[in-house]
Formats: sequence, structure tokens, C-alpha cells
Amino acid sequence: MCLAIPGKIKSIETIHDGLVRMAKVSFGGITKEASLEMLPDAQVDDYVLVHVGVAISKVDEEEAQKTFSYLEEIGELGELEDVDEYLPKKE
Repeated sequence: MCLAIPGKIKSIETIHDGLVRMAKVSFGGITKEASLEMLPDAQVDDYVLVHVGVAISKVDEEEAQKTFSYLEEIGELGELEDVDEYLPKKE
């Protein structure tokens, strides 16, 4: 089974003489690089689903929070440290 994880784009840079867009994406305190080649319109602060280092679709903040909530419920947040900003606000 393949799993894409939502993350928030923190910065974008181009490499290879401007031909490839790469993003620094935050996943609850852990930042990883992801290719934006499938999402040419992605911008800083967008939430994206990342699978094996490639951002495959944009999602809204609510959908990202739901996904993190499900991952929390099943105990799959593992090494993620600072996920509070990604989880739905509890009343």
C-alpha cells in the first residue's frame, strides 16, 4: 500500500538552471525536500500530499488536518515532533 503524507510548503527553490522546482516541506516538525514538478502552481504555505519525495496534489488545510488526525489515532505519527499546528483544534 502506498501512502502520501500532507505537509506544508515552507520554501521553494529552483535547481538545474531553473528547470526543476523543489520545496522544503514541513511534516510536523520534520522538514524534507519534495519535487514540485507535478504541481507547477504550488506556492509557499500550500499544503501538499507527498509520496516518495514528490508532491502529487494540493490539499486544503482542513484535509491536511484530518489526515494528521487519522494518523494520530492509529499511532503512525512516530518521529514527528511538532504536529499541533497540523491537527484539528480541540475545543
